Parts: sequence; structure tokens; C-alpha cells
Amino acid sequence: MAANSSAAVKMASDGLWQGENPLDFALPLLAVQIAVILAVTQGLALALRPLRQPKVVAEILGGILLGPSALGRWGAFRRTIFPAWSSAALDTVSGLGLLLFLFLVGLELDFRAVRRAGPRSVAVAAAGIVPPFLAAPALVPLLRLAVPAQATTPHHHHRHAGFLPLCVFVGAALSVTALPVLACILKELGLLAAPLGETAMAAAAVNDVFAWALLALALAVSGGTGGSQLAPVYILASGAAFVAFMLCALRPFMSRLARRAGASSSSIAGAAVACALSLLAGAATDAIGLHPVFGAFVFGLSVPRDGGLAERAGEAVAPLVTGLMLPLYFAASGLHTNVDAVRGAAAWGMVAIVVAVAFLGKFGGTFVVAAFTGMARREAAALGVAMSAKGLVELIVLNIGKERKVLDDTTFAIFVIMALTTTVMATPFMTALYRSTPTVTTPESDGTELKGGDVCPA
Repeated sequence: MAANSSAAVKMASDGLWQGENPLDFALPLLAVQIAVILAVTQGLALALRPLRQPKVVAEILGGILLGPSALGRWGAFRRTIFPAWSSAALDTVSGLGLLLFLFLVGLELDFRAVRRAGPRSVAVAAAGIVPPFLAAPALVPLLRLAVPAQATTPHHHHRHAGFLPLCVFVGAALSVTALPVLACILKELGLLAAPLGETAMAAAAVNDVFAWALLALALAVSGGTGGSQLAPVYILASGAAFVAFMLCALRPFMSRLARRAGASSSSIAGAAVACALSLLAGAATDAIGLHPVFGAFVFGLSVPRDGGLAERAGEAVAPLVTGLMLPLYFAASGLHTNVDAVRGAAAWGMVAIVVAVAFLGKFGGTFVVAAFTGMARREAAALGVAMSAKGLVELIVLNIGKERKVLDDTTFAIFVIMALTTTVMATPFMTALYRSTPTVTTPESDGTELKGGDVCPA
């Protein structure tokens, strides 16, 4: 039908009385899709609440249930609620939510906490990144053996992605830690303001920065189908110049403006300008050849905390982003995950290997360094478990890898299963290590959760 052809998709219908089905048009279908996603994911979140699981687990599971692994098998449901022609609109809206959320994460990263935690936090972050990242070159050949190469179209030959891009993406996926998930778990256990919590949050903040650097490297080496052979060099050099401009030139300028405007400036106007600039920063990094989320994250880092600008922007943006737009991103990731693509003993054995490497690499490196720097063994073990949770950053790496055709459907599904497994494991393991809650509690004003009232957004 013309309404949902690739040539032109109309925004809204003329109504049932005019003989048109609203679900054949972009806006009413998107509204129904959002309502279905929120109903399923919030229902799962309520069901998982007794298990104290982060919301991201329910949101990814909800997407998987709605996708080709479960309800998407039902042809009538798929064609009516999630037809192929509608994916661009849902992906764009969820991507916009992701962009704004990464802006919020940048706003919330406070490197004064890293200085307070001392060199231990940097050492712990490095210990959680290096072992799993170095495991990637050994893991990639196993992946190629276990997962048959897939053709992107019926007319293309079957082929794997290049070894170096796949190594960097796999290494980044194995190395990341989800800062919001970590904050949620520590908050649940009353450890956020304890020394363990401060060290974990500081190490996760450093880990986040390393993760974005790895993602920038992965994006550069993955390249595209055209362009110069020196494109990766240009991309990395332009990215470094962008970061330097943001942190060395824009941040001091914005700090002076914030001090001059003071608390009397309009919070709505300030938040609107900050959001607009974060979106422009995302467009700039997309033009460079990096993903738009990289620009939004770096811009968030460049917004000064003095003058209250960062706090006002976070309070204005967070409720909509974490309550509505971000769940769509997680659910969309689930919708793109086909667990049926993981077939055979070799593929499921690869799932077990990837989960083991992701967990043991993070846990082992973190535990050894934390214990070596004087932390008690139980706390060092708890820190290792906490740093192994994946969540948001993992999904960003995986989705970008799939967009760049570095990860095929099967590899993508394997790593989504790994992200879910490590995130689900973190809370019960941490609870087992801390059956008795420490005397230090975490006040609501400790400033570690994202603004907007949702302490477990991801």
C-alpha cells in the first residue's frame, strides 16, 4: 500500500471513516509502538523488582519478547505493530533519547570523585579494561569458527568483517562497565556512600572515558565502503581535536558565562540551549566519522558544574529521557536481537565462552589490583563483581557494531545475551557478598544518581 511504501510514508491518516488504517501511517503507528513497549517493559520491571534487577534488564527482555525471538514470530503481530517500514522512525526516536542520555551521563561524571578516590580508582579501571580487551584477539578466531559468515544481501558473497575492526569492537564490548547500572546496584545495597562505592563509581567513571576512547578507535578502524585509506587517521585526529576544543576552549568559556549569568538565569532557557548544543555536538562527531553519542557525551563533560548550569540542565532533561526515550532504545535493541540466530552447540558454546571471558576478565583484573592496593578481599571481590555489569554502554557498542556491519546477527545476539547475563549476575553476587548492609547509608543528596528522580535509569 502506498502509505507504507519506501517512497513516501505519510505522517498521519485521514481516519477510518475515509477508509484508511491509522497503523499504515508513521505517527499513529509510532504512538502505538511506544505504548506497547512501555506496557511490556514496565510490566517486566514490576515482575523483576523482587529480584532487585536494574530496569535495563526488563527493557532489553521486553524488546526481545516483542522481537523476532518471541512475539515477532507471529506474522500478524509483526506486520501490524512492528512492520519493517516503521523501524526507521522508532530507531530515530530511541536514538535521540540515547543522545540526550549520554549528554546526561557526561553532565554527571565528576572527576573530583576520581581525585578523592586516588590512584586506586585509575588502577582498578585499567585492570578491568586491559585483560578482557587483550582477550579479544584470541576470541575473534573462535567466533569466526563458531559463527558461519553471513551475507548482507542475497546477492553478496558470504564474508566476515575484517579482523582488526572485529577485534576492537569485541574488545570494547568485553571491557566496558555500565556506570548507571553500577550506581543502581550500589544504591540498592546501601553501598553508594561507603568507601567501596566511592572507589567503584570513580573507577567506573574512568572506565567510561576509556570505553568511549575505545569506541572512537573502533569506529575509526571500521571505516566505510569508500574514502581514503588514511580515513581512520583523519577520524582519530579530528576526534582528538574535537575533544580538545570542547574541554580546553568551550568549557572555560561556558564556565565564565555560567558565573556571569548566576542562579537568576532561566533554567528552562539554559536547559534548552544545553540540549540544542549537545545535539549539534552529536551532529559534529557524526560528520567527523564518529557516532553522534560521542559528541553528546563529550559536550556533557564540557558543561561546567559551577553556576548550577549542569544541575539545571540535568533536572530539566532527565525525567523525559530516562522515563520515556531511553527505554525505547533498550527495547529497540531487543527488537533487533534474534536469539534464534544462535543455533547449534558451537554457537551456544561461544555464548558461554564470551560470558566467561567478559566476567572473569573484569572480575580477575579488578580483584587482583584492588587486593594489591590494600582493599579487603571481600570488598575487592564485590568491586570485581560490580565492575562486570554491562548494560547501557555495552548495548551502544553492539548496536554501532551492527550498524557498521562489523557484527552480524548471530554475533550481535551472542553479545546481547552476554550483556544481559553479566548485568543479571551482578546484584545477587553483590548481595551474597554483603548479606549484612554496612552502617554507612547513602543519602538522597549524595549527587551520584542522575537528576530527575530515577536512581536506576539503566
